[in-house]
Amino acid sequence: MEDWAEIRRLHRAEAMPIKAIVRKLGISRNAVRGALASEEPPKYERPAKGSLVDAFDPEIRRLLAGWPTMPATVIAERIGWPHSMTVLKGRVRELRPLFTPPDPASRTTYQPGGLAQCDLWFPPVDVPLGFGHTGRPPVLVMVCGYSRNLDASLLPSRQAPDLLAGHWLLLSRLGRVPRALVWDNEAAVGSWRAGRPKLTDDFEAFRGTLGIRVIQCRPRDPEAKGLVERANGYLETSFLPGRRFTSPCDFNTQLQAWLVLANSRQHRALGCRPVDRLEADRAAMLNLPPVTPTVGWRTSLRLPRDHYVRLDSNDYSVHPSAVGRRVEVAADLDAVTVSCAGRQVARHARCWARHQSITDAEHLAAAKALRHERATTVPAPVATDVETRALSAYDAAFGLDGAA
Repeated sequence: MEDWAEIRRLHRAEAMPIKAIVRKLGISRNAVRGALASEEPPKYERPAKGSLVDAFDPEIRRLLAGWPTMPATVIAERIGWPHSMTVLKGRVRELRPLFTPPDPASRTTYQPGGLAQCDLWFPPVDVPLGFGHTGRPPVLVMVCGYSRNLDASLLPSRQAPDLLAGHWLLLSRLGRVPRALVWDNEAAVGSWRAGRPKLTDDFEAFRGTLGIRVIQCRPRDPEAKGLVERANGYLETSFLPGRRFTSPCDFNTQLQAWLVLANSRQHRALGCRPVDRLEADRAAMLNLPPVTPTVGWRTSLRLPRDHYVRLDSNDYSVHPSAVGRRVEVAADLDAVTVSCAGRQVARHARCWARHQSITDAEHLAAAKALRHERATTVPAPVATDVETRALSAYDAAFGLDGAA
């Protein structure tokens, strides 16, 4: 290699004749002429050796011509192959494309603002929920197709009110609405019936307010939303390890800090960072609706005497002044509020544990005062004379006067 380069330098740069190059480098005239005639550097090529499978090559081709998909193990049996399967499989792998039509895979491309894939991820870690309870609530994950921007939030439950509230939270943080959301057959979203996708009424109302489309994947087809499935694995391997959580709020706080870093890292498939494509993605999305969609829990009831309302298995106290009147209960991911005739009569932080009673000390004191007031203002019952009769009067009535 060095002689080849030096010969060409001496001849081209210094205009040295072949005879002088021969004397200077001490090599043959033919070697100099060969180096000058070759435009590529010399390289050593070992002569190809024969293979054990060469003798079986015609028979392999005959079998593949008739059955292009025949497995290599079956071919080995048919030709009586006595050697290692590795050599035979390598030759079959080379020959098979000659007998099968090309089958190129289509590459999925995403247009700006086109869609976002959604899923529920259940982190394998116990999160303290309060009242000495721990649990593994779901995390709503959303990945924008074009930019690969990732957002997620821990939810109290996978029920429809919390799932829709989680959607609105993520879309509000994004500031825009993708033209389509991709979902699997989550019960609160919808399911496939008689070979057709069917959304729940709550999700139909939600998508109608947003003015978007919801694409439901077919059952047992995780590849249809591979972006968010990979994001779930990324969260499990990069976010969770080495972390400890003190509450759901602490989980979401740590998650949001990590997501800023995750969306600023180089994405291998994109060749850039998700934040570098986010603005172009958002620009092609729809505006948030002018009217906020109805999400979260909504119910109405007449407040019973014990002045508690139940929501998602938990009981929340209400000011006893509303006892016997109709109250409106509303809850989002953070708080539970109760109103009566337009006046707020209770507000509590949302309890993530289950089967708990949450009491406001003010409500307890007001109920005690109302009971005391009622006891002191209600008049005592008036005493009345009751006629008493002798027992003999009852004996006479039943004809028992002469009984022994």
